[in-house]
Amino acid sequence: MKIAILLPFKDTYTKDKAGSASIWVKDFIKKSKYKKNIYVYGYINKLNKDLLIDKKNYININYNFDYYLGSKNKKYVEIFNKLIKDKKIDLVELHNRPNYINYLDKHLKKILIFHNDPLNLSGSETIKERQNIINSCEKILFVSNWVKQRFFEGFKIKNDNKCEVIYPSINRLKKFPKKQNLIIFVGKLNKSKGYHIFGEAIKRILNEFHNWKSVVIGDEPREKYNFKHKNLNLLGWINHDKTLKFYEKSKIAVSPSTWEEPFGRTSMEAGSRGCATIISNRGGITETNLNSIILKRLTASEIYKNIKFLIKNEKKAKKIQIASFRNVIHELSKNTLKIDKIRDEILQDFNFNINKNKKFKIIHISNFGQRQANRLYNISIAKKISNGLIRNGHDVINVSDRDVVRLNRGLKNFSKGSDYLNNLIIETIDNYKPDAIILGHVNNIQEQTLEVAKKKYKNLKISQWFEDNLSKNGPDPITNKKNFLKYIDFLDHSFVTSDPHFLNLDKKYKCSYLPIPVDENIEYLKCYKNKNPIKDVFFTMSHGVNKGVLRKNKIDVREPFVKKLVSLNPDIIFDIYGYKNQQPIWSHDFYDALYKSKMALNLSRINNVKYYSSNRIASLIGNGILTFVDINTKLNDFFSNDEVVFYKNIRDLSEKINLYKDNAKKRNQIAKKGKEKYFRIFNNKIISDYICARLFDKKPKFKMSWMK
Repeated sequence: MKIAILLPFKDTYTKDKAGSASIWVKDFIKKSKYKKNIYVYGYINKLNKDLLIDKKNYININYNFDYYLGSKNKKYVEIFNKLIKDKKIDLVELHNRPNYINYLDKHLKKILIFHNDPLNLSGSETIKERQNIINSCEKILFVSNWVKQRFFEGFKIKNDNKCEVIYPSINRLKKFPKKQNLIIFVGKLNKSKGYHIFGEAIKRILNEFHNWKSVVIGDEPREKYNFKHKNLNLLGWINHDKTLKFYEKSKIAVSPSTWEEPFGRTSMEAGSRGCATIISNRGGITETNLNSIILKRLTASEIYKNIKFLIKNEKKAKKIQIASFRNVIHELSKNTLKIDKIRDEILQDFNFNINKNKKFKIIHISNFGQRQANRLYNISIAKKISNGLIRNGHDVINVSDRDVVRLNRGLKNFSKGSDYLNNLIIETIDNYKPDAIILGHVNNIQEQTLEVAKKKYKNLKISQWFEDNLSKNGPDPITNKKNFLKYIDFLDHSFVTSDPHFLNLDKKYKCSYLPIPVDENIEYLKCYKNKNPIKDVFFTMSHGVNKGVLRKNKIDVREPFVKKLVSLNPDIIFDIYGYKNQQPIWSHDFYDALYKSKMALNLSRINNVKYYSSNRIASLIGNGILTFVDINTKLNDFFSNDEVVFYKNIRDLSEKINLYKDNAKKRNQIAKKGKEKYFRIFNNKIISDYICARLFDKKPKFKMSWMK
């Protein structure tokens, strides 16, 4: 595998004038397993190979740019494109020049490393430009969290699985170096680096402490300061290796940047060489050294005060020096491994979805109802599907979207919970690398999250299941259709609890029928074995599922039907919940009431949509109670009359209730056969296998008549 690194046009790969990008490249090449296959491209006007950091890896872009009238950057990249074409480069790494992406061959795999504030770099100043970078690159690296945060300024989602922080790094010294009474400043001698206030402070220190000296490394032709002292040595620019030697000799280092420092390499290097380091609290500089002293105010007096404190308190200063030396947080060897791992993933082009017959890794995102203390576990399609997937040998991570959002909302920032959820999903996908994502009635995910996932993992399958009414004649059709179509552009398949053909859904949506599943550990009752039921007909409905109680001033559309049914059958003992201020019941209370009844009514808010039913149908038939179902549901396509009792209208239903009320033997035979049939054709192992079969385009293990 061949890797080409393109340096910024003005960042020379030389020992004496190397910029941040060249130093980064030089450091991370040393121990990389790709070292022999890395080519560093840059521009040096008068090339002197003796001054190069590494002669073996470097290729100069030879062109006389002094006389070129067009865009030098564009020409620079165009020549680079030609040079790498013959070498058949597999990966290009760009440093700190996002606009180079616009000139590179689009087919090349790319990593972009940001060393500075993206909002101040041509090619990444706008949100649109930064989104283009995400779409164009395999990976985007940042030298600090501060730089990464700046990149996502203005984005709703403050992360992307392509983005990662890799800090500039350094090798540890084996032994604590010998120190001199020396104070060091390294950087451009300008106001941005705080040289103007350091100069004032150091003059006072050197006048007061005659046995101390100071060394300044750097220059700045655009700003002039006349700080002179017999113990102040201005060295100008010296090469990186010599600078490190001066850190080893120094007891104190000062880095008082006044601008938003993207990282602050000087404080990292000073700390690694055992300096007690004084820094400002700007940008990413605080991410460099955990044992540094942070200035409370950016003034000469404050710098003077802190230097004086360290000089006067030798034990305290020594303690800081040793702690900094021992606790180097950005080690070169560790971060080199991280970079090589990133290269591995890109170059080897891992494909996690090539074997259709393997056991899959699946993220199932739905409402798992933790905030309701699992009160809805017995009617939770999400829980049953996940159980079925696991029993079929797949690995499943459940994400309860509504719980995550609710638990992470801010008092002042209501969208904080949604942002947290989307970041959680992105990072989970990146860590887990799933074969599939299954969405179940989810509205909290941002479309961009799925778009990012699809672009990052091209073989990732995404599907949704949807249990609400999608018919024009049913309740909430407009809202439900809108929710159903929200993620449709990113979905490989959808599953609905009605016959898709009846709904006239566009064929491009790839929809299949999803029966309400049963689970052997959830629908465990055998009501037909109860010899002494005390109620005749059980029925429950609710318009307060989430809160668990009925909403005030709200009427369920089923109430008129129930009211008439009760009035037509004065001799029948009805046990009805969610009606006439009788609160709905859940979990164990639901099971307790169900077991005490002879029969049950499955009545949905809409009963003339093919195969559509309330999800309680599984809790009724699956628990072995004789169940009445409206024939307009067409569920008699799957169940015979000796398994489920179908009724044509309210009078037909009344007759059949009275028929089976006192015929325990026949009633229990139907209930038993109904339970057995439901488990035979609609159990969650069969349904979850069917979901995977449709999603991964393979044959299901089980052949059922409902699989069209």
